[in-house]
Amino acid sequence: MSAETPKPPRPTRQARSTARLAVVQALYQMEVSGVGVEAVIREFSDHRFDRDVEGFQLSGADEVFFGELLRGVVSRQAEIDRMIVRRLAQGWRLERLDATVRAILRAGVYELAERSDVPTEVAIDEYVELAKSFFEGPEPGFVNGALDGVAQDVRG
Repeated sequence: MSAETPKPPRPTRQARSTARLAVVQALYQMEVSGVGVEAVIREFSDHRFDRDVEGFQLSGADEVFFGELLRGVVSRQAEIDRMIVRRLAQGWRLERLDATVRAILRAGVYELAERSDVPTEVAIDEYVELAKSFFEGPEPGFVNGALDGVAQDVRG
């Protein structure tokens, strides 16, 4: 008779939300510093998770989800950027967007395009809420519109 190995508990929605916040922070950090994805994953794992970072609590993050999202965004960034540009107003370039907005959109587009296990509404809502945590102006509405457009492109 063999004993079954218990399955690890399924990460909570909050753990995934926290991982998304960490992904946005990591993407921003990578853009401004030029540090590679594996180095950033190690840094977050060793020094940022389970701590309060710049007013944001990263404890309880789903670290596996964080790594999957961050690696996925980085590996597909050129394609993701093309999807975002298709949803920008005519004449706008991705470089004109705030770096944090770019990070939010890149992570959101990756989830919409590659993570069919995440419902469209959940993905969009999560990234709009992240935008609200960083911005008080029009940016959350912009993120909502851009991600909704990409969702129509990739999910029908």
